[in-house]
Order: sequence, then C-alpha cells, then structure tokens
Amino acid sequence: MQRNMEVFKFGFKQWKKYLPLDVLTKLLSFTALTADLLLPMLTAMFINHVIKEEAPEEGGVFSFLLSGKYGEVHSMQLFWTLAVWFLGLILFKDVIVYVKNYILQRLGLGLETDLRVLTFHKLMELDSETVSEYNTGELLTTINSDTIMFKELFCRMIPNIFDSIFVLIVAVCMLASINSYLLIIPVVLTPFFAVALLRFRKLARENFRTIRGNNSNMALTVQENIEAVRLVRSFTNEELEKRKFDTANISLRDSHIKQIKLSSSFEAVFSIIRQIAYVGSIAVAAVLVMNGQLLVGYLVACADYVFRIMNHVTQINNSFFQMQQQLVSGKKMMEFMNCESKIVGGEQSAKSIEQIHLKVEDASLAIQGQEILKHINLDVTPGKKIGIVGGTGSGKSVLLESLIRVHDVSSGRITMNGTDIREYDLDSLRQKFSYVFQDVFLFSNTITSNIAYSEPEVERQQIQKAAEHAQAHGFITNLMDGYETIVGERGLGISGGQKQRVSIARALLRDAPILVLDDSTSALDVGTEKKLLADIKKFYPDKTLLISAHRLSSVVDCDEILFMRDGSIEERGTFDELMKLNGDFAKIYNIQKNQEGSVNFDALADKIAEGGV
Repeated sequence: MQRNMEVFKFGFKQWKKYLPLDVLTKLLSFTALTADLLLPMLTAMFINHVIKEEAPEEGGVFSFLLSGKYGEVHSMQLFWTLAVWFLGLILFKDVIVYVKNYILQRLGLGLETDLRVLTFHKLMELDSETVSEYNTGELLTTINSDTIMFKELFCRMIPNIFDSIFVLIVAVCMLASINSYLLIIPVVLTPFFAVALLRFRKLARENFRTIRGNNSNMALTVQENIEAVRLVRSFTNEELEKRKFDTANISLRDSHIKQIKLSSSFEAVFSIIRQIAYVGSIAVAAVLVMNGQLLVGYLVACADYVFRIMNHVTQINNSFFQMQQQLVSGKKMMEFMNCESKIVGGEQSAKSIEQIHLKVEDASLAIQGQEILKHINLDVTPGKKIGIVGGTGSGKSVLLESLIRVHDVSSGRITMNGTDIREYDLDSLRQKFSYVFQDVFLFSNTITSNIAYSEPEVERQQIQKAAEHAQAHGFITNLMDGYETIVGERGLGISGGQKQRVSIARALLRDAPILVLDDSTSALDVGTEKKLLADIKKFYPDKTLLISAHRLSSVVDCDEILFMRDGSIEERGTFDELMKLNGDFAKIYNIQKNQEGSVNFDALADKIAEGGV
C-alpha cells in the first residue's frame, strides 16, 4: 500500500500543473452526471402523472412542473413539458460530456508527453554503466509504453472513480428520498463487492507484472533481430531466431490469456452480484407498490437508480482492477527515475581551458570485481600524439573512455591541468574531446547531418573540409545524392570503412583540443589510413591525438607508444625505442609489416606470450 502511495505521489508531481483544468473537468463531469441522474425522476413523473392520474406530490425535484402552469395531470401539455425537459437534460448532459472529454484527453496527452520527455532526459543523463543494467526492451517499454499506460491512471481511472463515487452518493440520496427501504439490498451486498475486489486486485497486479516483463522481452527480441539482421543471415540462423521469437510471443500470449481468464472471472462474479442486487431491489420496490407505500412510477425510477448504483460500483471495481496495470507501469517509471548515475559531474567548469595537459597517475579500474586497468601512468602534454596498442581486452579502450569519464578509475586519479577530472562538470569536460568510438554509429539521416552533428548550423564549406581531411570527400561525391545521401539506421548502406571516415569527419568538425581515435581506422586500407593520419598531423598540428589500434603501423609517427596487455602497460616509448627494445611490440610490428598488416593482432600476441615467436 505504501509503495502504491509513492507511485501516486510520483505521478501527481507531474500531474499537478494540470490540476486547475482537472478540477474544471470534474466539475463539468459532476454537472453532467447530475443532469443524467435527474432523468429517472422525469420518467417516474411520466408514468405517475401523464399515463396515470396520480395526485401531484410535494417536495419532488420537479414538483414545480405539476403546479398546473405547465399542464394539468394526464394532459398532452404536461406530456410535452416533460418531454422538452427530458430532451433538454440529455442534450445539456451530452454537450458537457463532450467538453469534459476533450479537455481531459488533452490533459492526458500533455501528461504522456511530459512523462516521455522526463524518462528520455533521464536516459540521456545516466552513464553508460548504469544504462547497461537495463536491456533495450526494458528501456523502450519504460519510455514509450509505460508513459502511455501511466497517464491513463490520471486521465481515465481516477476520473472514473470520482464519477462513480459521485453517482453513488446522489443515487443513494435519490433512493432515500423516494423510500429508505430501497437501500436495503445495495447495503447488504456492498461487503461482497469489497471482498471480491480485494482478491481480484492482488491477482491482477501480479499478472500485469508478468505481462509487462513479457512485453519488454518481446521488444528486446525484435530490436536485436532488426539490428543483427545481417549477422543472422550470414550465419543462416533464421530458424533459431524464429524459435526465440515464437517463445517470447507465446509467453506474451499466455500471460494475456491468463489476464483474459482473470477478467472474465472478475466480470462473472460482479455480474452475478449486480443482478442479485437489481432483482432484489425491484422485489422490494414491488412490495412497497403493492402495499400502497410507493407510486408505480417510482418503481421504474428505483430500478434505474439501483441499476446505476450497481453499474458504478462495478465501474469502481473495474477501475481498481485495471489500475493495477497502471501502478506497475508507474512503479517501473519511478524506479527508473530514481536510479542514480554512477558518474556524477563536479561543479568546476573546463570551458575556459584551451591548452589541455592530461595526466594519468597510478590509475587502476575494476568493473564488477574484475580489474581492467592496473597502475597506469601517462603524461599527455598539449599537442602530444599518443599511440596505444594491444589485443582485445588489453584495456586500451577503457583507458581512453576513462578520460571522458565513461568510467571512473577505482584508485589513483586522472587530472586535467592539475585538477582531478571528477571536479569538472561532465559537459565542459567532454567538450574538450572529439571522440570516435570503435563501434561506429551513424544516425538515420543525411551524411551532412551526421558530420555536422555537433554544429548543425555550420557552413557547408566546413563540412566538406572535415570530410576531405577524413578521406571521405571522394566516396561521398560519388554517391548519387552526395552529401545529402541518407544513410540507413546504424549507417547501413555504406561500408564499414566509409562509416569510419564519416565518423572521423564528424569528430574533426567539432574541433576539440583532444582527438581520440579508438580503433576507428581498422576498416581502412593501409594507404587510406596513412593519408588520413598525415592530414590530421598536417592540418591539426596543435591538436592532441590519442589513437588506439590493432595495426601497429597506425601509431609509428606518435610521440609515445604504449603497448598494453591485461590492463597494464608492458612497453612504452617512441617507435624507434620500442624497435630497439626488440620486445613484443617489435616482433608483432615486423610480422604485420611483412604480411601487410593482415595478421590478427590477438593471435600474434598470444603466440608471442606462449613463446611461439
């Protein structure tokens, strides 16, 4: 119960700005419901005073219509008077309901949009390690489906409950004003409604959690297959993926079937109770009519009010039943919004710093108990060119990512101009780096938009200049639409080497003081790579360059080269110094050179470590 209250509070914080209009919709709704609840009294008057000739009673809601001014009892004038009032109330009610529904739906869409913005902005704020704790399907469900579901709580479920409570109060008052004995059956059956509701609500909440989990798993399965479609085709594993999808699909279907069974049982139980209440109340009213304690017209009104009471009690129960799904979605959103990023920015700004001096001082890093970096020391003065080589899992990418705080070192520290980088705010720190990740990502947009990602309003000349220095201009101009060519999702439609060159052009255009190439030239041929690095050295001489690679020829011109293995720096120095050392770097370089770089680095490193070379 306490957890549900926390979910309500979380949602109300977003809903409260819509509260004035929400109050207006409730007033409109109560007005429309009041008009609707007056209709049975008019129906009773038709029967008692138009069809029959009962003497006018005093104190009724519409007793003023029986004064004779609007027609005598059992006359056509009274008939038309009552008919006009009846149709007028219906028309009035319908207009009010239309206005209320329009406003409420607009409010719901506003809340849905706010929740989607809120969750997406939270996603953008979280560090990659925290985000990796969620699978893609879970994130998609949270940002999209849960926002739609949770807004229903405030724009449909809660208004329905308020409406039903209002109807119950007014209808009970109406019945009591006619004859208090008419309340006997509804009062007796109310506890049965409450017990059944509590039982079904618990079962519904548990099953809605299962449905949501299966929805997330289905989204993940589909998303992975969309992204990995070429991999699946190349391994001819379509049948395996179909089986995975079928399993996820059947699980989702079965959980919905379980929900259908539960809903059907719920409806059956409440329908039985509702019918008993309806028939019982009619029986009580009939006895009162036969004993002369009730006019026959009120028997019809009584049946109408009892039916409304039972319907709205059922609506309350249905709302509480369906509310469990919204509460599950709200809880997931609340938990997501409450999760804290493991990487928290400092308060100091790095915007005014132009000459960047980086130092890594005895830095070690452990992720999930596994030591990734071990006692790393590095001094990167402004304009220095650093090459980092090593096999898969050597820690070179993690080291580079630590500079922009994708990870934080566990011990030691990384400083920028003598200040620990953890003291800088993340935005100003990362603006000092132009980073090209080894996993190249291009947005589904034009090549121009991808290159100009950091500066969308930049002039075309600067975009072309960056592309030329990245050795991308040539292939871009050969495309049918040139720079306006739309590359597909994740860069599909152009080769791996072309994607890398576009991403390097994107980094060059940003023109940050430090350029980081994290194994981002691996798909280029040796000649293109040499031209690219030569252009960077020529046209960006003051830029600090950090480049990691498997191909050792990529780093021969660097001021310092680090050879890493298992998170440690095994060898370091200039290219000439490492060749004179005749260690593992020299051995791998000579083999790659003789075989034009086609030999796998990891295989060579393992063989050397085992003494096979």
